[in-house]
Amino acid sequence: MPDMSASLALTHLVPLAKEVDENKVTPGVLGFIVFAVMALAVWGLMKSMNRQLGRVDFKEDADPKAAPSEKATAGPGPAS
Repeated sequence: MPDMSASLALTHLVPLAKEVDENKVTPGVLGFIVFAVMALAVWGLMKSMNRQLGRVDFKEDADPKAAPSEKATAGPGPAS
């Protein structure tokens, strides 16, 4: 039954969309309000994420399986 109502809606809305002048369609005030709310939500989420990441104190331990000689010779890059 949902397919029938969707097709019925499409058959009624598609002809209406053809009648609207494409040069005069604008998002209007509602579109601006929705965009502004979404922008504020993203800003708030980013601020919260930065606060949470600032609390992280991560120090990587040395690999316990590595031999002691590998730890001493391991440098920032390959030796040439």
